[in-house]
Amino acid sequence: MSTKNRRRMLSVLVHLFSVGTALSVPGKLSFASYFSDDMVLQRSPQAAIVWGYCTKPGQNITVTVSGRQPVGAFSVDYPDVQGGVWSVSLSPEDGPGPVTIEATDGHDSVRLSGVLFGDVWICSGQSNMEFTLDMALNATTELADAVHYQNIRVFTATKRTSSKAELDLLQIDEPWSKPSKDTLGHKPWTYFSAVCWLYGKYIYQKLNYPIGLVASSWGGTAIELWSSPDALKLCNIPNDSNRKKSAISNSQLWNAMMHPFTKMTLKGAIWYQGEANAHKPDTYKCTFPTMIDDWRKKFSAASGTTPNFPFGFVQLAPNRNDSSVTSGFPDIRWHQTADTGYVPNHRQQNVFMSVAMDLPDFMSPYGSIHPRDKEDVSRRLALAGLSVAYNMSLGPFQGPQITAFYADIGFFTVGFEFDDAVDIEVRSKSGFELCCSTNNQSRCDGTDSVWMETPIIKEEPHKITVSYKGTCSNKYIMGYRYAWRESPCPFKECALYVKGTDIPFGPMFGLGLINDKKVTPKENKIV
Repeated sequence: MSTKNRRRMLSVLVHLFSVGTALSVPGKLSFASYFSDDMVLQRSPQAAIVWGYCTKPGQNITVTVSGRQPVGAFSVDYPDVQGGVWSVSLSPEDGPGPVTIEATDGHDSVRLSGVLFGDVWICSGQSNMEFTLDMALNATTELADAVHYQNIRVFTATKRTSSKAELDLLQIDEPWSKPSKDTLGHKPWTYFSAVCWLYGKYIYQKLNYPIGLVASSWGGTAIELWSSPDALKLCNIPNDSNRKKSAISNSQLWNAMMHPFTKMTLKGAIWYQGEANAHKPDTYKCTFPTMIDDWRKKFSAASGTTPNFPFGFVQLAPNRNDSSVTSGFPDIRWHQTADTGYVPNHRQQNVFMSVAMDLPDFMSPYGSIHPRDKEDVSRRLALAGLSVAYNMSLGPFQGPQITAFYADIGFFTVGFEFDDAVDIEVRSKSGFELCCSTNNQSRCDGTDSVWMETPIIKEEPHKITVSYKGTCSNKYIMGYRYAWRESPCPFKECALYVKGTDIPFGPMFGLGLINDKKVTPKENKIV
């Protein structure tokens, strides 16, 4: 082993030892567990928070950034922590660094070296976020390319649970590291997250300043585990409602793997989760937007993170190679957008998404629920993030919305008009369905109605027409839906895309009488 590698291994071991003992024996001057050499702190206009421990409450701690004007703070008492806890807000930093940050109590001092200032993104969710880069398609190329992105830094939290909201992390899998084949290509399901890395890489290519990526995810976990008790209460979900489905109780991942980060100033968050809630999707309409609201509130209160910080997510990818499954995943996809079909929306402001329902991988060795193509997913997410979070004009990042629809009873057709922001490209005639009912008050739940496939028979730049001739014998058409399947289409062959791109339209859904009167959708209701 080379001297350089020995030094790096020793550095990692020392860091992990300090992490493991930070809360059990804190009574000395130190930084909190996730502050280390080579990290990224949030750049201006936000003021990054730096915090840690000292020998006793009431100590005067001084923090200096590379010779700049020192910032002082008094340490305070904190429950279950021996000694004191100190926290300072640094002056906003425009430059990327690197800088050295030193904290002193007048007798002892501790130092962080090689610290950069940039945008810090936290990446969370279940297995498709945990899915590591070495498992993804083109892994060899991506790992070899990582060395060219030394201003991106990565960090991975260990999977731990707690029955109380922890001040600091209980354990760290990967301390702040520069990207390399080794730091990104550890064994499967450890580090580093493929979606997190690729998202960071793609936005870095446009921003060209440091990016910090924090991975904190756990496969097979429901959203209730990542939500605080405050958030669950707003959705009328008791704290222990998930116990029968999981060995982990509600909020325990929030407590151990997210709450500690609330004292870290962020740019934003990305999220890939929902599969574990597909068996009971109805509550997701409340839990998902409420979790976003709650994270924003708590991060802002603890670290000064922008109150409405950008939040991105991946809309669920396909699973089984079975085109007949119409519940579970389709419902989650719809609820991920607060039942609108698009983001940002009135309920989810400053939110963006990557549509992934057209990216199946039925032959994935990790199971069809874990598609290996994380590049397309992340590229779409980065395009949306740059458009929403950074207000860049890089072309369309999602499909247009339906603006009006009407039936031509004589010709047995329904026309759907879309806004004129982009042109439509039709790649398949299938994907649309109409709800055929015996009465005009139907909710299309199957008791008095049936969903029938209706092929696209005509396409125009901003309009498509579907035919229900020979398929809808009932008197009333009471709704429409698009791509309402767990696995709606072959790879990149769903019906509707933004012309000249690989940006798919997302799922669409609406209930209400469709007749020869042109109407406009208002959210998911027909008026």
